[in-house]
Amino acid sequence: MSENSHNLEKIKNFIYQNDRLFKFLEAEICDMGEGWAEVKMTVKEKHLNAAKVCQGGVIFTLADLAFALASNSYGSLALSIKSSITFFKPAKKGDTLIAKATEINRTRKLATYHIPVHNSENKLIAFFEGTVYIIGTNFLNQI
Repeated sequence: MSENSHNLEKIKNFIYQNDRLFKFLEAEICDMGEGWAEVKMTVKEKHLNAAKVCQGGVIFTLADLAFALASNSYGSLALSIKSSITFFKPAKKGDTLIAKATEINRTRKLATYHIPVHNSENKLIAFFEGTVYIIGTNFLNQI
């Protein structure tokens, strides 16, 4: 296993063991690499709002988790400074949602990501865009 692959596995394991929202959503990391990540979840009863569709905050959080994985995939601590989401279709109980974060631009201190959220029928549910400030602290030795 290459050092890069080993580092990505460390990040995945750290998230699974320590991120409470990942556990609440029952989300799964499908795959990730430097500058990108894909996560998915199935909408359950606990994720629904009063209108019986998936709560917007749940969809935002799923996209934000992909965003966090992609932006921290280099091993340098990166924290969100701006994020927004646009919703296109409701997600219902039983739907599988897939959020794939892709790095659009990265400089020494800032990086921007696009994260579409699709359902398993490949219909666009929402679109998330986020920018991180790269702190630069290598956190891989701490996990």
